[in-house]
Amino acid sequence: MLKKRSHLTLSLIAILLSFVVASVVMLISGISPLSFFLSLIRTMTGMNLRAIGKEGFFNARYLGEFIQMAMPIILTGLSVGFAFRTGLFNIGAEGQVIMGSVGAVAVGILFKLPFYIHLPLAIFVAALCGALWGWIPGYFKAKFGVHEVVVTIMMNYTALYLGNFIIKALPGSDNQKTVKLAATSLLHSKFLRQLTGNSRLHWGFIVVIIALFVYHFIIEKTTFGYELRAVGFNKDAAEYGGIKVSSRIAYSMAIAGAFAGLAGAMLTLGTFDYGRVIGTFENYGFDGIAVALLGGNTAFGIFFGGLLFGGLKSSQTLMQASGIPLEIAIIVSALIILFVAMKNGIDLVFEWMDARKRSKDESH
Repeated sequence: MLKKRSHLTLSLIAILLSFVVASVVMLISGISPLSFFLSLIRTMTGMNLRAIGKEGFFNARYLGEFIQMAMPIILTGLSVGFAFRTGLFNIGAEGQVIMGSVGAVAVGILFKLPFYIHLPLAIFVAALCGALWGWIPGYFKAKFGVHEVVVTIMMNYTALYLGNFIIKALPGSDNQKTVKLAATSLLHSKFLRQLTGNSRLHWGFIVVIIALFVYHFIIEKTTFGYELRAVGFNKDAAEYGGIKVSSRIAYSMAIAGAFAGLAGAMLTLGTFDYGRVIGTFENYGFDGIAVALLGGNTAFGIFFGGLLFGGLKSSQTLMQASGIPLEIAIIVSALIILFVAMKNGIDLVFEWMDARKRSKDESH
């Protein structure tokens, strides 16, 4: 039997196919695919390839905005990916993001502390709130066998309305937002903003880098991570081997929730400086599902998957300015998910092509 291709190869093929199909859709619709790709490149690099050698060739603001947009998506990708690696489907990352954001807002408003205590405390509480929101469906799964998908879907809506209720109840809040958070609790950086043309880039990228290393270390390098993966591969075999399956399920969902809670902190403490009353989901958690699938649930893959989806999301304004409908970026994202889901079929096609080539070579 021929050797199967790596997930990285199949993911790259899926991205390429999605771009090809999206280009066909754009051509049929009378839209220039070149404008789409130039807008995406400009968003992710800051370089305007239409102005090579001219004054407006590079704009650091686009790069800064792209990075700050990608950060929470990478973290929700880690959240969903961690659960996937342990045999669970964390569709509740959206709610965990909201609760993490609410926790960070509460600390930023209610406490007056030095910077070196206030900011770490706000980030920790955000992760803790996300972890608690993830632990609840994990507990119900372990204790009563209730499927985590059902519970997490319901808890997304609970988080949306409970989060809004808490935000409105904080001192000084109105029906849209809270008062500004204490400056000592924020990830804002005047230096990074000046460096990137007054973008919203902040120090949260350090948190994201640490989260990527923590994810990889827990899953790949620890006995605890091995036990979590064993439970995901075969719960009965893991229990027979002496692993406490119930507690590992709850721990896995809690850790997944903590990553999503950190994404909430990136939004509240970094992108904004106040808590927001939101009327609907912002889809950071749902984007994390696509990022985890594209990245093969590895830290390395999720990082680059998050950058791609962050670029697609961040480039929508620039695309609209170039006459490209908002839906095109959404179509590309959906196509990537579709082709990643078809990776086994893509692999079979390549195996068939390799087998035919091999048969011809042997006949000669």
